Amino acid sequence: MKKIIFIMITVFTVSTAFTPVQPPEETVEDQLAFKNGEWFKFRIHYGIFNASYAELKVNKSRLKGKPVYHIKGTGKSTGLLHLFFKVDDNYETYIDRETVKPYRFVRKIDEGGHTKDIQIDFDHESGTALVHDKKHKTKSTVKIAPSTQDMMSAFYHLRNMVDIDSLQLGDEFTLPMFFDKENFDFKLKYLGEEVVKTKFGNVASLKFRPYVQSGRVFEEEESLTVWISKDENKIPLKIKAKLAVGSLTADLDAFKGLKHSFKIIADR
Repeated sequence: MKKIIFIMITVFTVSTAFTPVQPPEETVEDQLAFKNGEWFKFRIHYGIFNASYAELKVNKSRLKGKPVYHIKGTGKSTGLLHLFFKVDDNYETYIDRETVKPYRFVRKIDEGGHTKDIQIDFDHESGTALVHDKKHKTKSTVKIAPSTQDMMSAFYHLRNMVDIDSLQLGDEFTLPMFFDKENFDFKLKYLGEEVVKTKFGNVASLKFRPYVQSGRVFEEEESLTVWISKDENKIPLKIKAKLAVGSLTADLDAFKGLKHSFKIIADR
């Protein structure tokens, strides 16, 4: 259970890496798929239990004089889970308002007593990341790949680059990412379109299969399925995961501040 919020943040990231079009180096703020004040809330179930909630919120801010979007992701356990296994996870990213490149990523978590407090500062010009492990009071500099994103910034970066009309069944995509002290290549496969039933109504969606490492957390490499809204917002609607022990489902529970209209399919 201590991996629930990690899985959510991972899925938010990889579930948007599905554009075959190479993005331009820069974009303008009014062309972004999101805006200041956007907020999502997800309800997470572990088996029959309502295990936790996760939230993502966008706010305009400044970091070292640079105009940024400061994005916060939080996850907290609820109900019976909270009594036996407390989860209090906090993720933050600071991204450029035009290029959507990350300047800083923060991961501060407490999962059943397992804690981490890490800050990563990105220097894209030199191709390095300064990793500050505040818990262990260590700092290290690591080389990063070009166009690297952190686990949260990638979600917002790639939402702007998706060309829904160009997707074809079976397309597979890769996204370079840096997490803790390592570079990763996340991959996923496009499975086609599907109508998803949500608490808000039926929504047209795009279905994806992120490839994950089987073993301690996931049952097998193809244990995750993600449904993304087929509109200009491109938000996660539903996630299903087969874990090494049990299964997990996450559903969009609430939202506000979307830049574009959220389209509902009327019942016939």
